Order: sequence, then structure tokens, then C-alpha cells
Amino acid sequence: MFSKTCEYGIKAMIFVAQKSKDGSRVGIKDIAKGTDAPEHFVAKIMQELGRKKLVHSVKGPNGGFYMDQFDLQTSLADIVRALDGNSIYSDCVLGLKTCNEKKPCPVHDQYRDIKKNLIKMIEENTIGDFNTKLDSGKFFLVN
Repeated sequence: MFSKTCEYGIKAMIFVAQKSKDGSRVGIKDIAKGTDAPEHFVAKIMQELGRKKLVHSVKGPNGGFYMDQFDLQTSLADIVRALDGNSIYSDCVLGLKTCNEKKPCPVHDQYRDIKKNLIKMIEENTIGDFNTKLDSGKFFLVN
């Protein structure tokens, strides 16, 4: 459903939100380790999210990434759009360029409801929502 970039980006943002609750900053190595993601990939993703102002960063020996209370209102859709554009809203699940209501692919009709529910989920859930779920102890971020 999501690109690897989005998967890693969402996990990284949730991880940073968890680790920066007390005002701490989180480095790339810690984010990569905490999300079980390749370090170089996480670095590129976090730089892009920083450029798009979805996460804050500070350079230097005590630097790293962090989120403030305002940032916790970032929806998953904001992250997906920042990393993948609007493709989730328009792309065919099979990757066909001409798939649409008038010329549907073989799974177009079945996927329509799944896609609608996925879009609703990413638009209605924020990083703060996931922070709350993780704080409950019932959920986890990595295996």
C-alpha cells in the first residue's frame, strides 16, 4: 500500500515523537536502530521531512530530530504526501497508468473501498494518536 519510503518515514516520525517527549533530540543512528531501518535511508527521509517542516532538527554534537506539541497533530496523510506526493489518492493498485472508472483494471472495483478506508485512516490519525497508543503499552513499533 505504502512505499518503503513512507513506511520508514511514518515509523521514524512516531519513534521521534516518542523519544522527544521530554525535550530530547534523536539522532539518525538511534532512529534507524529503533525502527529497524537502514541508516542512510532514514537520513534521507528525515532530511526531506525536515525540509517539509514536519519535524525539527538541530545540528551539532547535541543535535538531532525532535517534535513539539504542534507537530503531534501531523497526520499520516501529511507524511505520505510529503514523501510520495498524492499517488495514494490516484494511482492504480496494479500500477496501470490508464486505470479509472471508465477503464478499470481487474481489481479496481474491489480495491476502491479498501483505498477509501486507507485514505480515511491516514487522514484521521495523527502522530499524537500513535504516541498515545504506544504509551498504553498495548501496541509496539518494531518487532
